[in-house]
Amino acid sequence: MKRTALITGATSGFGEAIARRLATECYDLILAGRRQERLEALKTELEANGDVKVLTLCFDVRSYEDVEKNLGHLPDEWKKVDVLINNAGLAVGLAPIHEGNVDDWERMIDTNVKGLLYVTRVISPGMVERCSGHIINIGSIAGREVYPNGNVYCATKHAVRALSQAMRLELVPYGIRTTLIAPGAAETEFSLVRFKGDGQRADTVYQGFEPLTAQDIADTVSYVLSAPAHVDLQDILIMPTAQAAATVFHKE
Repeated sequence: MKRTALITGATSGFGEAIARRLATECYDLILAGRRQERLEALKTELEANGDVKVLTLCFDVRSYEDVEKNLGHLPDEWKKVDVLINNAGLAVGLAPIHEGNVDDWERMIDTNVKGLLYVTRVISPGMVERCSGHIINIGSIAGREVYPNGNVYCATKHAVRALSQAMRLELVPYGIRTTLIAPGAAETEFSLVRFKGDGQRADTVYQGFEPLTAQDIADTVSYVLSAPAHVDLQDILIMPTAQAAATVFHKE
């Protein structure tokens, strides 16, 4: 029986790679993101390459009104969401606390924490009602360690870890599995967004070592979902071989 997966932040990076991977495994996909053209291009690609149905939803997870409007009123054939992948997230800026940009702080808190909460609040009741489902939250090494100038981003990813643990405690009576996947350094659009489009500065982050790729995280999601029903991989930290901690690297 085919299953349906909802992926937020599906227009780039981890979300896009996860969508491609799950499409090869015959999931039907609800792809949410803020860039309509990218969503439609991905839908066309995935539906052309396999036996997969794709529903695209263009909205911002920072708005509960938009989340409820889009996810709270899914067409009947899409209402049964078997897998929720809370992937939408970002880092913006890299400044000490006394020089921080409040707009950057709010953008990170609203996306990384409140967006995850909004989507989960709308989708999880259906899982509870059916006593089945799997919620995967994409966290970060920044949810385990704080590093200089990462203050608010680290705080949001610590919150994601805490919320993942709370979900596990509160949803276990309903047979719902929860997983936190926390990547280390991964070469996606992450640094380009953090440095507000400064590609040259973003490129320097990944020089001298081989970082994770979006495909590595998609492979991890696939592995998690392939586990037997009685197995829940609850908390996964995945790092490049050259990275031992948030700020400890072996670079050539």
